[in-house]
Amino acid sequence: MSSDDFSEGRADRSPTAAERARLTRRPSDRAVTTTLALTGLIAAFMQTLVTPIIPELPKFLHATSADATWVLTATLLAAAISTPISGRLGDMYGKRRIVLTLLILMAAGSIICAFSSTLIPMVIGRVFQGVGLGVISLGISILRDVLHPKSLGGAVALVSATLGVGGAVGLPIAAIIAQNFDYHYLFWLATLLTILAIVLVATIIPVSTLRVGGRFDFVGALGFGLGLVGILLAVSKGSEWGWGSPLTLGLFIGGIVVLLIWGFVELRTKDPLVDLRVAARRPVLLTNLASISVGFAFFITTAALPVLLEASTATGVGLGQTLIISSLCLTPLGLVMFFMSPVAARLSNSRGPRTSLILGGIIITIAFALAVVLHAQIWHVILTSTIVGFGVGFAYAAMPTLIMRAVPPTETAAANGLNSVMRTLGSTVAATIVGVILASNFVLSGGVPIPTSVAFQIVFAMGSAVALAGVILALFIPRRNRAYGNTASIPVQRQD
Repeated sequence: MSSDDFSEGRADRSPTAAERARLTRRPSDRAVTTTLALTGLIAAFMQTLVTPIIPELPKFLHATSADATWVLTATLLAAAISTPISGRLGDMYGKRRIVLTLLILMAAGSIICAFSSTLIPMVIGRVFQGVGLGVISLGISILRDVLHPKSLGGAVALVSATLGVGGAVGLPIAAIIAQNFDYHYLFWLATLLTILAIVLVATIIPVSTLRVGGRFDFVGALGFGLGLVGILLAVSKGSEWGWGSPLTLGLFIGGIVVLLIWGFVELRTKDPLVDLRVAARRPVLLTNLASISVGFAFFITTAALPVLLEASTATGVGLGQTLIISSLCLTPLGLVMFFMSPVAARLSNSRGPRTSLILGGIIITIAFALAVVLHAQIWHVILTSTIVGFGVGFAYAAMPTLIMRAVPPTETAAANGLNSVMRTLGSTVAATIVGVILASNFVLSGGVPIPTSVAFQIVFAMGSAVALAGVILALFIPRRNRAYGNTASIPVQRQD
């Protein structure tokens, strides 16, 4: 282990003279940003990796359709639980160190899946892949530590956008591989990409020197994980188990009770997993609530639009496209987010991130309002996904900046991790509600259920309403709040 790695493992001492000398010879801001953006893209790609093979998973894994859904659910749960935990560990022991740990786990998960032909090892591998999603919020926190203030806004917007870009751009790639090769090649590709990320992070990202002391809150992590698992399982599996079933109600109510007890204990813990007093501050609380609405609206595009594109044309509602064409139709969503990130950053710098968040929410609201009446042609779907991309691009660029301005530098990673959980919660609720609506409003064609036009209208109207609710919440975010300095942990480069 190098002295740099050793220094990341210590939260109670300053860097040595040799370590400081190395920190003064660091890579350019552009190299750091590019590395973290690429790492975020690879982590986000893991979310849509198995989407093309979902219908075939029961056959591939010799499992029932209900059991095969755990391949998706396990990744969701792992990402939601591990992200704030890894953020806290990053604040304590070095963000670069934890990023490398997550990437190694993600590579291990990809390898396990590549060798799996049964359900249990596949689910285990997908859990490890889900854990790796925490590198996005950690990457944003690293940017705050190491970048020049003039470069920070654009870099944060770019890395934040990778959560949507990676999934949208990666989906057609995964579809092409799944349609033409053995599905195991999906996971070998994921392994190679993750190894690339490990090498880049290890060689380019500077050592984290801004760390907070104290002990890790194991009890808090356990309580948070149990409570969140209960709620997310109830939401994601409720339609399958029955919304009134004892299992669904027990998990949902039990999860809420556990989180209430967890919050009571956290407020009395010296070094809590999440500082709830900071999280309750008006800018942080309202930003997190708005994040739920943005995550909800964003996921509608990936939950409803593919169904519309791929449904049979027999009833005059579906557009009858293949999975690959469907994936390509949604690609503009990610591309727009990527290319709009510098524009969103400039708006946040000139008018404030609050303005960027409000504008993003308004654009999403308009996009889904248009989709209520425009969803009968392929170009309608492309238009909707493109406009949503504009809105989500502005919103995703604003949320991390709002959070970082309202929390001390030593809590950046944990706070960003909690914000990611809020987005995940919104996405989970959206996936469940969209599934229920489409499954409840259909007509049979040749024995195959096809959602009606009214079903899609309800979904899009709901997306517009939720996005509008997020705009209203964002309006109450203070225009000015206590802003913590950028507090870079290493010397920044001069910028003229």
